[in-house]
Amino acid sequence: MSAFWSRIVVALVLLPAVLGIVWLGGWWLTSVALVGGLMALHELYVMGRGLRPIVLGGFVGLVLTLLGAQLGGDVTWMLGGMLATVLVAFVLYGVSDARPSATASISLTLLGVVWVGGGLGCLMLLRAIPDDGRLVVFTVLIAVFADDTAAYFVGRTIGRHKMAPRISPGKSWEGFVGGTIAAMAVAFFAMYDQGYLTDLEALALGATVAFSSTLGDLFESAIKRDLGVKDSGRVLAGHGGMLDRIDSILWAGPAAFYLVLALT
Repeated sequence: MSAFWSRIVVALVLLPAVLGIVWLGGWWLTSVALVGGLMALHELYVMGRGLRPIVLGGFVGLVLTLLGAQLGGDVTWMLGGMLATVLVAFVLYGVSDARPSATASISLTLLGVVWVGGGLGCLMLLRAIPDDGRLVVFTVLIAVFADDTAAYFVGRTIGRHKMAPRISPGKSWEGFVGGTIAAMAVAFFAMYDQGYLTDLEALALGATVAFSSTLGDLFESAIKRDLGVKDSGRVLAGHGGMLDRIDSILWAGPAAFYLVLALT
C-alpha cells in the first residue's frame, strides 16, 4: 500500500472518531486535545533534541494553554497559557545543570506550545461557539481532508509547476488549486442555508482552510528538513507520527477561528 493510501485509510478510520468527539465537545474534546497535543509536542521535542528543548516547560505550557481555552472560553486565557511557557521554561532552564543555548532551547520549547497548543486551542474555541460551533469544526476538519485528497490526485494527474520544491517537492500549484476548489465546495455545501455564514462567507472559509492547511503541511515539512528527519514519529506504525497527521489542522484551526471571528 502506498504512503498516500495508507494516509487515507488512517484518516477514514480516525476522522469518524474525531468527529464523534467534536460532537460531544466539552471536556471530551479537551481530553482528546490534551492527549493528542502532548503526543505531538513530544514528537517535536524528540526531533529537535539537539537543540535541548525544555520538555517539562513545554508540557506545562501546553496543558495551561488548552485549559485556558476550555475554562476561560476565549483567546485571553489561552494566550496566558502560552506566555506562561516562557516563565516556566526559563525557571527550569535556570535550575538545570545543563547549559545549552538559552535562545535555541526556550525558542523551540515555545514554538511547540504556540504551534500545537494554539492550533488545538483555536479548534476548541471554534467548537465553543453557541449553537453553530459543532458545524463549523466539522466543516473545517472535512474541508482539510478534502483539500489534502484532491490536491494529491490533481497534483499526481496534471501537476507540473512545483509550489515549494526545496521544502516539499511533491506539491504543485495545480494540486493546490484542485484542493482549494474541493475545500470551498465542502464549506459551501456544509454551510448552505444554515443561517450562520452567507454563501460568499462559506466560500471564503473554504479558501482560507485550503490556504492555511497547505501552509501547515509545508511548515512541518520545513521543520523536519531542518532537523533532518523524515517522519515526526511512529505512533501510527508506517503512517508517521501524530504531528504528521495534524500538521494541516494546526494551521487551519486558527485561520478558521479568526476568519469566523471577523465575519460574525
